[in-house]
Amino acid sequence: MLSRRVLRTKVVKAVYAHTQCEGMTPVASEKNLVASIDKAYDLYFHLLALVPEIAEYAAERIRIGENKKLPTYDDLHPNRKFVENKVIARLVEDEELQAQLKARKLSWANHRDLIVALYNSLIRQPFYQKYMASDERSFREDAQLVSDIYMTMLEEFEPLDRALEEQSILWNDDLGYLLTMVSRTILSMREGHEAIKLMPQFKSEEDLDYAKSLLRYTIAGYERISLLLDNSMNNWDIERVALMDQIILVTAIAEAENFPSIPVRVTLNEYIDIAKCYSTDSSGGFINGLLDRIITRLTDEGKIVKSGKGLL
Repeated sequence: MLSRRVLRTKVVKAVYAHTQCEGMTPVASEKNLVASIDKAYDLYFHLLALVPEIAEYAAERIRIGENKKLPTYDDLHPNRKFVENKVIARLVEDEELQAQLKARKLSWANHRDLIVALYNSLIRQPFYQKYMASDERSFREDAQLVSDIYMTMLEEFEPLDRALEEQSILWNDDLGYLLTMVSRTILSMREGHEAIKLMPQFKSEEDLDYAKSLLRYTIAGYERISLLLDNSMNNWDIERVALMDQIILVTAIAEAENFPSIPVRVTLNEYIDIAKCYSTDSSGGFINGLLDRIITRLTDEGKIVKSGKGLL
């Protein structure tokens, strides 16, 4: 589930932390990297449990209305479509999901204010109002509603950002990507299949080793590659380069040198995009030009060798 882009980004952040923490050992940095990767997977399960909490709060409101001393017609005849959503029911009942939540000690129980805020926002959403007004009762419509909640509401919802930051400083940067993964999980569900097909932590068994190895190579070669960069920038001192740009460049070159099965073009494109997200506005073009020049030279010198067809 966690893409190589996510893993590269986490390595870049781990290298940044390593350079900023005096006395940080490579072993400690690797442990922090693995913890960050594991926390991202925690967030996947945590988010899957969020919409059921909103539905439970909606059901609670219905019960309160029905038990009033002088209930209104609407209190006695509530629209139960959301609280009876079949996809939400499956999330609540899925044994593997619930086991993961328990094992990872994940719960929204202490975030009542967030759940109330999410519900109040949800009932104002046009997609929710359309869903509730529709006479259709299909599994597909239920799945689309839940997906819309994740993809339309949650990424820019400030109370959620605050709640996640309180629980882990590692989560907010992962939110957008993991909301997409949660949405894909929801939309892959089928009415006739009892168990939810939860995503594995990695797309390949090699991915964790890749991330740890990339971190080791980058830390070990940091000074050497930084000197290489300095010597490659005509009339430009490396100390004038933004620190994040320098770290992205060093990590990219470490990958190009040490992973013969990864095409050069993939490495270039990935780190250019990371620079656009995490450094300055001009970083993408700067990194593109410098990386391309250095990698071409190292390839010509035989210091970067790729195996297999189409890997240059």
